[in-house]
Parts: sequence; structure tokens; C-alpha cells
Amino acid sequence: MGKSVRSYQGHSPKLGERVFVDCSAVVIGDVELGDDSSVWPLAVIRGDMHRIRIGARTSVQDGAVLHITHASDYNPGGYPLIIGDDVTIGHQAMLHGCTIGNRVLIGMKSMIMDGAVIEDEVIIGAGAVVTPGKTLQSGFVYMGSPAKAVREITDKERSFFTYGAGNYVKLKDKHIAEGYDQD
Repeated sequence: MGKSVRSYQGHSPKLGERVFVDCSAVVIGDVELGDDSSVWPLAVIRGDMHRIRIGARTSVQDGAVLHITHASDYNPGGYPLIIGDDVTIGHQAMLHGCTIGNRVLIGMKSMIMDGAVIEDEVIIGAGAVVTPGKTLQSGFVYMGSPAKAVREITDKERSFFTYGAGNYVKLKDKHIAEGYDQD
């Protein structure tokens, strides 16, 4: 069985300080993970045809799939996957060639497609589909397929962004402290 974190075509993943990558997750190619980020069981982060940049204190939860859009005649320049700081990516979410700001909560089984832009401080509900090229404006909760703004974020929800991200930092620190086998 191969390593969880591996190079591809001369690009090696770069992990910041105190990053946790579960041994069942896969991180390939041109990928950078910021300090205190975490990648949980069965997540896939595949930077094989474009770059993936993930900020600090961002958690990629179980079964999430993160990929890019390669450059071609159909997508000149392609779309990298860019994710900010303090982002919580829910279980089985799929992010493909999109841009995610800071302090974003991406619900379980949601899908964010090519060229979409999620501004800072957005909540995307479970199962939501953000269609290609769509921009989700800061300060709102989005739900549905296609995702639509349903209401403004409350002050309590706004404070939860950093709380939730911090909670996953503490959890990954416990896994590291227990010597959980990482590649």
C-alpha cells in the first residue's frame, strides 16, 4: 500500500506546522496545507493537474473529495482549488476547482463546482449544490440545489466559525499526541 502523502510529476505536498493527515486519507501532488489543518479518514486531496492551497486551521472531514479543473481548450487556465483559513469541510463534501474564503462552513455531502467562489463567512447547508461559476456572498446561509441564500448569518453562527475550526485543531492535536500512525 502506498503512502498517504505523495508526490506526482515533480510536485510534492507541502504540510505546514502541526498538520494531521490520517493514514487512510490521500494527499497527492501540488498541494499545500496550512498550519494546524487536518485531513480525516478517507478524504482525498488530489492536486495532480493543478494546484490546491488550503489555509490554516482548516479541517477536511471524512470522505471529502477535493480536486481541480485542468487547463484545456474547454477551460483555458483551468481552476485551482483555493481554500482559506478556519474552514470546516463536512463529511463527504465535494469541492472541485473552486475558491473558498475564510471562516466558511461547508455542510456534509454538499458540492461546490468549477469556478464557484464562496466569500468569507458563509454557511453552506448539508447537501447543497453550488453550480459552476456561482458566487456566494459573505454573511449568508445557503441551502438547496442549486444553492440559494435563505437568510443572514446570526452573530452566534459567526462566532461558531472559529470555534468549530478550533475544535478540530484540538481534536487533531489529541490524535497526534496519541501517536496515531501517519505516513
